[in-house]
Amino acid sequence: MGNVSFHGPLPTMCCVHEFRAVPTGNSIKFEGENGEHNGMEKERFFSYRFPEWMPVSEKLMSLGHIAWPIIITSLLMYSKSFISMLFLGHLGDVALSGGSLSIGFANITGYSVLKGLAMGMEPICYQAYGAKRWAILSQTYQKTLFLLLVATFPICILWLNLEPILLWIGQDENTTSVAWIYIKYSIPDLIAQAYFHPSRTFLRTQNINRPLTLSATLAMCLHFPINYFLVVYLDMGVKGVALASGWNTLNINLGLLFYLFLSKTSLKPWDGATANTFSKGWQPLLALAGQSVLSVCLEWWCYEILLLLCSLLSNPQTSVAAMGILIQTTSLLYVFPSSLSAGLSILVGHELGADKPGQARQTTIIGLTLAVLWGILAVLFAIAVRDVWGKLFTCEPEILGLTSIALPIIGFCELWNCPQTAACGILVGSARPKMGCQINFVSFYLIGLPVAVLLAFKFKMGFKGLWFGLAAAQISCTCMMVCTLVCTDWTQQASRAKELTQEIEGSKNDLEANLLS
Repeated sequence: MGNVSFHGPLPTMCCVHEFRAVPTGNSIKFEGENGEHNGMEKERFFSYRFPEWMPVSEKLMSLGHIAWPIIITSLLMYSKSFISMLFLGHLGDVALSGGSLSIGFANITGYSVLKGLAMGMEPICYQAYGAKRWAILSQTYQKTLFLLLVATFPICILWLNLEPILLWIGQDENTTSVAWIYIKYSIPDLIAQAYFHPSRTFLRTQNINRPLTLSATLAMCLHFPINYFLVVYLDMGVKGVALASGWNTLNINLGLLFYLFLSKTSLKPWDGATANTFSKGWQPLLALAGQSVLSVCLEWWCYEILLLLCSLLSNPQTSVAAMGILIQTTSLLYVFPSSLSAGLSILVGHELGADKPGQARQTTIIGLTLAVLWGILAVLFAIAVRDVWGKLFTCEPEILGLTSIALPIIGFCELWNCPQTAACGILVGSARPKMGCQINFVSFYLIGLPVAVLLAFKFKMGFKGLWFGLAAAQISCTCMMVCTLVCTDWTQQASRAKELTQEIEGSKNDLEANLLS
């Protein structure tokens, strides 16, 4: 057998290495130019030239198996806010404006915080599941639930003092009064969300989506009659709309809890709950939660700051109401890329945890391609419905005019937001929320908001200028995130995944040993 030479650059090396296959008995030993070559470099070489990619059809099926149930569930949960906006709109312009302002403030100070904190558990759980370290899932769930419940206390105090805060920043008194009533009665929903987020992640990690879909379906079937009962029959007005939202989340939580108690296949979130396990392993979770909450809040806050800036325009009540409708529209368009993002995050996390960097890279490429295609569809949708969409919420001609003008701009924003959202999910799956946080800060606050303020107030573009500023943020954010993924060393990310799970739990405990047996 003669020498067989392989020539070509390693992905992270600047020189050319030569490998020779040298027979040693019944096996083959690889040697480099200076003797036996490092095994890791040999492995990286072959993974570079012959990556363990699946057929594209299989990868799409794997991604679809995860993403489609999430899309269905997200649409069901979006209909919750959609129905709430419908009832607010039919209560009048002041109710719609005040409710929109309250929802914006709640997103800034509450829901975004809980969602961001809960995202800290995602890379840990996804990668631990891929590595078959089951006990880490339950322990991370318990810590995250406790963290979110603690976080609700200062948020509730802030919400109860919303009225003087809004008056201090110059908001309209009538709108502020409605906003304060709405957010005060949204506190039950906030507490329910603290349980919902970690429970959803815990089940999604195990590719268990049906219970959430069924629970959301049942809750949504009840949501409209509950709204009608509270808002119309009991004449509770905006109080009823807020309470109905909390009731909806509570119904979903009850469905998930019922499933967890009865299921014989799912891991149990309360398994292995001891004082010893609860007191250990906080540092990685807190670090990821802190980075994730900043990343989520920076993006969410930008939208809500735009809502507050609307109050400084020439017709504040109309602008705020129109912005509230448009934010609901972006929420609908966001369902699909966010579901894709969640699927990518789960799949990439599983693959890195299972030490399959080539498949993680393939998932990234396919996911970004799908996101671009959806962005194009979002543009077409926004243009097609621009003259009819606002009529679902209100009949006021001024509000309808603003929504009609802004919808094509929103579609253009979504063209960039879709790949950006997908890329963000991939960063979460690879436990790099800090990178997403840095990119969001630069794109939304150093580029997007300054452009929005300049166009809206300096160049007198008004309402349109605010949305063009958001478009500038989305474009820059997408470019930076895609560049980050292009430069990613996936072999290194697989090594980081192993280190992360080992840092949380150095060795398999008794629970994990039983689950693996």
